[in-house]
Amino acid sequence: MSAATQLPYAFGGPPLRGVLRSAPEDFVVDEDLGFVADGAGEHAFLRVEKRGANTEWVARQLARYAGVAVNAVSYAGLKDRHALTRQTFSVHLPGKPDPDWSALAHAEFRVLDAARHRRKLQRGTLAGNTFRIVVRQADGDRDAVEQRLAAIRASGVPNYFGEQRFGHDDGNLARARALFAAPAQGRGPRHVRHEERGLLLSAARSHIFNAVLAERVQARTWNQALAGDVFMLSGSRSIFGPEPVKPVLRERVLGGDVSPTGPLWGEGELRSSDAVAALERAAAERHDDLATGLAGAGLRQERRALVLRPAHLEARWQSPCDLELSFSLSKGSYATVVLREFVDS
Repeated sequence: MSAATQLPYAFGGPPLRGVLRSAPEDFVVDEDLGFVADGAGEHAFLRVEKRGANTEWVARQLARYAGVAVNAVSYAGLKDRHALTRQTFSVHLPGKPDPDWSALAHAEFRVLDAARHRRKLQRGTLAGNTFRIVVRQADGDRDAVEQRLAAIRASGVPNYFGEQRFGHDDGNLARARALFAAPAQGRGPRHVRHEERGLLLSAARSHIFNAVLAERVQARTWNQALAGDVFMLSGSRSIFGPEPVKPVLRERVLGGDVSPTGPLWGEGELRSSDAVAALERAAAERHDDLATGLAGAGLRQERRALVLRPAHLEARWQSPCDLELSFSLSKGSYATVVLREFVDS
């Protein structure tokens, strides 16, 4: 069982049991780049709908069809394979006309539209994603579902990293530990591809962050301002603090204008202080192999919001046993951590 599935709940556990992803159409993801292609340039921006397909596999198919190298195709982020997703790919076509994208027919994906843009689509260049998720065979208290909706709208959910960050059976964490252990055991540095190394470092950081957040969820302080906290402005990566926790700051946290943060571990001193810093150091000490490895990898201390507030959160019963949930999330957050507060699947 993944460590991420054992994290404490914010509201006492989900009110429903049910089935997720019974078909790709029950888990729909729409990517929002936050901008549109400008209509001119060397890069073809393709809006692609894929069903039950891996993002990297689709990129390879687009490259083959366009007659370009795989590294000429890029995308803002990976999307779930077990879903129906719509996302943008860019294809670098310097001095080349667009192929007939409408003629690219495949059972697992299709090109919805195409436009030119002056710049390559970079990883992480997106505003967020919108989700429509259907829980089949939902069994539970409908009144409790309404109460949970109200609680999440008011307070958000813990901004855990989802279990997909850690790989099957936490395999990414195991590989991160092996990566960090190799030099200490005199085996010399373990050489991995750049992409894999980034994945393993992210898994290690995410595990320590989740450990810190879990402590605060258990203490019921994950969405409160504490002495020593560092805060992040909602909708941005701008941070401030520590500073005295005055009533106006408490109100800003409760209202969702700012969120307390936790550490994305690396070298250097924690920005937090007092009891918050002590809690964060204790969590890192429990995973000292990961913390030491991250510092040795040259990553700097960063921060991530502890609170995730889904936008436009709605629930609708399609039938007596099929519940549809819809919401939008900013980039870097996980639909699964919202779902876990509703349904045990």
